[in-house]
Amino acid sequence: MSLPRLPLLFEATYRGDRYVGFDRPEPGARQTLYRVADGQLAAAFISTDGSDSALRASVTRTTETITVTVGDPELRPLPPLLPTATGHALLSGFMGTHKKKWGGRSAPEGGEFTPPKWFFKGFGDWVRLPGETLNVPARPVALIEEPEVALVYVNDAHGTPHYAGYTFGNDLCDIGLHREDPGYNPYCKLCDTSLTPWLFLGAPPRTVTGRVTIVRDDSTAWEGGFECGADALYHRVQDMVEHLFSFPAVRRPGLVNYVLLGADEASFHDGFRIADGDRIAIDVKSHGVAFENRVRYVSPTPLAAPDAAVPTP
Repeated sequence: MSLPRLPLLFEATYRGDRYVGFDRPEPGARQTLYRVADGQLAAAFISTDGSDSALRASVTRTTETITVTVGDPELRPLPPLLPTATGHALLSGFMGTHKKKWGGRSAPEGGEFTPPKWFFKGFGDWVRLPGETLNVPARPVALIEEPEVALVYVNDAHGTPHYAGYTFGNDLCDIGLHREDPGYNPYCKLCDTSLTPWLFLGAPPRTVTGRVTIVRDDSTAWEGGFECGADALYHRVQDMVEHLFSFPAVRRPGLVNYVLLGADEASFHDGFRIADGDRIAIDVKSHGVAFENRVRYVSPTPLAAPDAAVPTP
């Protein structure tokens, strides 16, 4: 079945410079990229209506172009709109948002909004890309993969958030630790998260479906389907993000926010346990996006000994 063409873009570095590309050609194909400055594309989302045509006009009018082969090892994709400066992007998300966790119900129309629980995952430069390793603490209780939609916002000079588009990710976390004690959830989330570099333009998707395959020792150890579009959620997306952006801390001028919308039930709920070295492959079939990351358990580095006390003269 052919998929509808959805407008998208991506940024990448090539030989030290930053470029933007439109569409996703087949591996080995040639693609024209447009040179942009750090933050130029984010600024275009603030100064235009964010449409495909407006963004193309904004960044392709007077700029240097290059033509590269897709898959060139010197072409290195970036998370969507990621600023170069550390600490200028945040990754966070919502918990317990899916209808499956609410008996299949949706939030009542016109009722008082009760916001879902929220978590802070890390800075934007902590994000891993497809093919990169997802590091977790050496002794997790029980890991869970979480295929999710991630909304991308950029704040203008006044701190007003501007919606840019959406991408997909795997919010790997230690659900076992969370279940031991929900108060441990901040620790539970200290596992790497991957995002795809493709920024899909347009409203948050209503329907997203796909399949997860977990490979161990070159054999499929577990697989199952998932849904994570707006129609699968108990809460309305607009209500969730409006509540989040009511907090000044996430409205700082120039800040980029990656906001995860929550995940369907996954391998953990089927009794499977992710092991060190497993490869998690997520195929977002509704959008033609597939990505994979290997899980690595990382032992802690011993703390450095404190400096010896300096004797008082």
